[in-house]
Amino acid sequence: STAVRTRGPELAVAGFLFAIALLVITDSLRVGIGWAEDGPRAGYFPFYIGLLLAGSSGWVLLTQLRRWSADRDEFATRQQVGLVLSVLVPMVLYVALIFAIGIYIASATLIGYFMFRHGKYKARLALPVAVGVPLFFYAVFEKWFLVPLPKGPLEQLLGL
Repeated sequence: STAVRTRGPELAVAGFLFAIALLVITDSLRVGIGWAEDGPRAGYFPFYIGLLLAGSSGWVLLTQLRRWSADRDEFATRQQVGLVLSVLVPMVLYVALIFAIGIYIASATLIGYFMFRHGKYKARLALPVAVGVPLFFYAVFEKWFLVPLPKGPLEQLLGL
């Protein structure tokens, strides 16, 4: 079959949301879910939101497992999944690169990649935009608003 069935994505998203719910619940218990003299503790509302999220994702998980063999619904074609992954994978790498090389070089790389790969722009337009956009945001955030953004080794070497 050239289609991805709904059960895989349903189970993956439900499992991911259930993991987030457990994280929220655990951290809420750490900071306190009861009442203090001045009102609810910091974890009170997040705890109940986490319970609702856990219950909802658990319901989706169980429902999908229960109708496993009957699932014939098409989620997307393999080509459509490929298109989504062609954007998702570079974005995940971008986030990882921010920690390794800093936001400015990672952003220039991502912008250049997307302009070349998906926009089919020539280098004479893509390179100035890929370099200019991070420089603009450097000026706005670092110089104008005085908000430091994550820097990598090159920016630190240049004293930025």
